[in-house]
Amino acid sequence: MYFSVKGPETAQLSPGLTFQPGFGPRFKAGTSGLRAMNLKTGEIKFIVNVGFTIGHVQSNPWNPGEIVFAWETGGKAPQRTWYIKSDGSGLRPLYPEAPYEWITHEAVINKDEAVIAILGHRSISSATPESDWGISGTYEHPTGVAIVNLHTREMRIVGQVPAWSKGRSDWHVAGSEDGRWAASDDFQYEVWLYDRHSGEVNLLAGPQKTGADHIHPTFNRDGSKIEIQSALISKDDRSLNICIVPVPKTFLNRTYSIKTPE
Repeated sequence: MYFSVKGPETAQLSPGLTFQPGFGPRFKAGTSGLRAMNLKTGEIKFIVNVGFTIGHVQSNPWNPGEIVFAWETGGKAPQRTWYIKSDGSGLRPLYPEAPYEWITHEAVINKDEAVIAILGHRSISSATPESDWGISGTYEHPTGVAIVNLHTREMRIVGQVPAWSKGRSDWHVAGSEDGRWAASDDFQYEVWLYDRHSGEVNLLAGPQKTGADHIHPTFNRDGSKIEIQSALISKDDRSLNICIVPVPKTFLNRTYSIKTPE
């Protein structure tokens, strides 16, 4: 099991790393670290100490010993996504982001790929250098659902919320293990499906007026269903249920003239 830690034990940073100043209005600057626990023996091992606050931590289930983690600021980070191996080697940005990019909600989806959201939820006029989150998160630059190869480092945008949607921007993202589908939710609690072969975008569920929290889609192992948390079937339009959104059979039965390699 891999997990983050804070406190005095993280004050001494790993070689070559420096303390990072605070960014944005929510979190103060601080150090943190990654540790590994052997679930059979309880032994805890050191992985790394970094000069910022670590948020999400996840392993690669298909390649044991690979870890993806996030610099958490409560919003835009100077460099959100990070990659490291469990022995502490190979630390690097997963996707090197620009100051105008707002990256969030990374997820490992198969042995070679992770998916990230590049947000476009802010107006260009509001995203000034003096604003809390700087110039990031607008449609002045490319946005959407992006797939990053963990090993070649290549990135491709596979789709984005249509311009006519009131959901404004992709927010939380997912992908099927077989490389066929990606999915996202948006700021109006809609669920979008992206066909990575054809580039087609389809609305699967939503919108809803309110919700206690975001939808946050996740695929099952064979890519035929998407699990979400949703208020779409709640009487008060707010309390959440764990729901299943099936990928339509007509989509699953599609054939393509160009197929992804095995």
